[in-house]
Amino acid sequence: MRTTQDTSSDRDLPRDETANLIASDKVEGTPAFGIDGKKIGRIENLMIHKITGQVAYAVLSFGGFLGVGTDHYPLPWSMLKYDESLGGYLVNLTKDQLKNAPKFHEDEDFDWNRDQGRQIEAYYMVMM
Repeated sequence: MRTTQDTSSDRDLPRDETANLIASDKVEGTPAFGIDGKKIGRIENLMIHKITGQVAYAVLSFGGFLGVGTDHYPLPWSMLKYDESLGGYLVNLTKDQLKNAPKFHEDEDFDWNRDQGRQIEAYYMVMM
């Protein structure tokens, strides 16, 4: 019988990936590449819808120097396609398109709301 003191190390948890699944901690830090194949940033984290359990968007970090001045861009998850040859996610965007996208700065709290969701959907022309 398990108690509340059992730790995750006591269980066999899938931590890496399978043919169709990947652990969120493996996605975090993964590079993202623009349509031209050049690196445009990296995935900071994933935002998961509490009710549906679906990944709504990935937060891409871009810009700055040594973590200072970095901007964060919420990208609809459906826009990212993993490319094995690049070892990262391919996004159908250029750096210039990304620079004009909805974003928040590293020193800002991003308090998600419906208006921001609509703004992101409109910019990328997708439904999240």
